[in-house]
Amino acid sequence: MKHLLSAADLDRDEATAVLDAAQRMHAVQTREVKKLPPLRGRTVVNLFFEDSTRTRSSFEIAGKWLSADVINVSAKGSSVSKGESLRDTVLTVEAMGVDALVVRHSTSGAVARIAEWVGCSVINAGDGTHEHPTQALLDAYTLRGRLGDLTDRHVAIVGDITHSRVARSNVLLLRTLGVRVTMVAPPTLMPAGVATWPCETSWDLDAVLSGKAFGDVDAVMMLRVQRERMAGGYFPTEREYAIGYGLSPERLDLLGEDVPVLHPGPMNRGLEISSAAADGARSLVLSQVQAGVAVRMAVLYRMLAGPDEVAV
Repeated sequence: MKHLLSAADLDRDEATAVLDAAQRMHAVQTREVKKLPPLRGRTVVNLFFEDSTRTRSSFEIAGKWLSADVINVSAKGSSVSKGESLRDTVLTVEAMGVDALVVRHSTSGAVARIAEWVGCSVINAGDGTHEHPTQALLDAYTLRGRLGDLTDRHVAIVGDITHSRVARSNVLLLRTLGVRVTMVAPPTLMPAGVATWPCETSWDLDAVLSGKAFGDVDAVMMLRVQRERMAGGYFPTEREYAIGYGLSPERLDLLGEDVPVLHPGPMNRGLEISSAAADGARSLVLSQVQAGVAVRMAVLYRMLAGPDEVAV
């Protein structure tokens, strides 16, 4: 695996191998000394042109726990802020002898273009409204830890689908792993062309959660309302959105007791998700954060050290 630009880059065998490797890496988090040697002498640059806490931090921790040298570069501290082109910036960074670039960019397709320009490995840490493949991997890892084998499971993904790169990557990866996916959103937040996606769609959240629309759901993933990407009125008011599409305590009662709740974060509490859902016993939000380090360790390892198993 040279690059990871899209969840579509992974077939079922490769995706399963990454998740299996992540399970072994996860054990490192419980150790007093959290270091493995396989990437000693390797250099990874986190090149983030968008703000991030969870993704950048987890990639940094993942690289350091594998003994790589990790350097963080943000747009505000780079020559891009002085007018340098994206191409010149990434070629300059690569010329310093880096082995991998982890890139987040606000423009869809920018990371794929960077992969065409450079010779090192490139990992997509989120590009515009396009994709976020490592988030999909950590979501699948979290689901597998709770549900076991994901084949024929049913996952509902709810919220701002139009602006969500997480939704796109999750649909692709979960389908690869044999999961049936239902996307739920108001019509204004259901993207054009969604009919061609390998999933079912609905505007009726209550019908989906209760199992009346497409059968019982095994897990629910709530998506953040990305107000910073909205230039128009996608819904009348926040209160109306919360009433129609928020995971309220009442909607939790529509689910089976063992149905887990996920959210890739950051969360808008009281909008797409209630505190009862975010903090309750069925919430896997913090498990997703923990999984992020293990999954990104697995991705870096398989890209830079090779596919063989590592003892942890």
